[in-house]
Amino acid sequence: MNTHDSDVHTISPELPAMFDGMKLAAVATVLYIIVRCLNLKSPTAPPDLTYQDTPLNRFLLKSCPQLTKEYIPPLLWGKSGHLQTALYGKLGRVSSPHPSGIRKYLPMQDGATATFDLFEPLGDHRTGGDITMVICPGIGNHSEKHYIRTFVDYAQKDGYRCAVLNHLGALPNIELTSPRMFTYGCTWEFAAMVGYIKRTYPQTQLIVVGFSLGGNIVCKFLGENRTNQERVLCCVSVCQGYSALRAQETFLQWDQFRRFYNFLMADNMKKIILSHRHSLFGGSSVKMIDADLSRLYTATSLMQIDDNIMRKFHGHSSLKEYYEKESCVHYIHNVNVPLLLVNSADDPLVHDSLLTIPRTLAAKKQNVVFALTLHGGHLGFFEGAVLFPQPLTWMDKVIVGYANSMCQWEKQKPPCQSGHLRESSCAEEKA
Repeated sequence: MNTHDSDVHTISPELPAMFDGMKLAAVATVLYIIVRCLNLKSPTAPPDLTYQDTPLNRFLLKSCPQLTKEYIPPLLWGKSGHLQTALYGKLGRVSSPHPSGIRKYLPMQDGATATFDLFEPLGDHRTGGDITMVICPGIGNHSEKHYIRTFVDYAQKDGYRCAVLNHLGALPNIELTSPRMFTYGCTWEFAAMVGYIKRTYPQTQLIVVGFSLGGNIVCKFLGENRTNQERVLCCVSVCQGYSALRAQETFLQWDQFRRFYNFLMADNMKKIILSHRHSLFGGSSVKMIDADLSRLYTATSLMQIDDNIMRKFHGHSSLKEYYEKESCVHYIHNVNVPLLLVNSADDPLVHDSLLTIPRTLAAKKQNVVFALTLHGGHLGFFEGAVLFPQPLTWMDKVIVGYANSMCQWEKQKPPCQSGHLRESSCAEEKA
């Protein structure tokens, strides 16, 4: 009996200790998952820059500190590309302003009506010049999106006039006037907006800005024709993928949940297309007569929608031809104006393999700088201390900072070193 009592006294204290150990193990597991999912152990660092050592680039890195200083996202969630992307997609921006602009309507040759919003500067530019930012938003976006409004308000206060393209069919209250809407690389509407700005403001110089799909469009526009680069000081592209053909396979992969993002974007595209079903499919358009709406309803990827609908607006015979002709990778090497390409390493939409395109371009061309941040997601780039992000993002600041540097460079340099024709001008002067 005494032996039994002794056994009870020696064993029972170990049971609570065992349960405490299991609790600690569970807590440790949860904390490990949180740390891994939020990527909390990832360091902060300045953008990884690829560029050639030129006087312009040396001046740029001195005068645009955003490119050389650490980008510090909010501590608790900012190192997750998924949360950065989700917050951008859901909220757009924090405390978004409401800049006041005037909507312009431009009739196109095929009967379509392009629209853009024009915002005048809220003060003088620091160089005293007349500078207009011509802005192309991301897929299905327009001037009323929160991230566009935030950026426009910031640029206006720094003395820039802003013209923002509304992608054809993207505005819910603007009806299409022809059986065509925006596509991945159609530059017609952007060209019409730029032409209007050049005619209306003959003294203005242009800063070209493109976000995501808009980055593809602006780089393709500049590279299509050398005359498109006239009066352009520089171009900034943020979070684009450069080649739709190379990207399509990565969009079907599940790593980084890319297939899920593909589904969400396809669902949004379906809603935009179906909201204009009468204009797109109700007439007698030869190009759209064989479009199968039943296949549109069941589409679960952008590629299916592109193949069944989007490529037919311009008469492409196959999806491969559509992606080849609409991707800026075949035109961007023709861009001679200073070009800043910005991507994030944790962007869940842009696969790492696509970043060899801007990296190789920047290594070969003197006018190109490629900036790759560790964090930022897709068009997120939020900044903040611990939890709450600031209204302005790193993306907003780096675009305006780069534009300011380029304007200052143009103003202070002698004629033979200003503009994208500086090399030929200097050669003529030496001759």
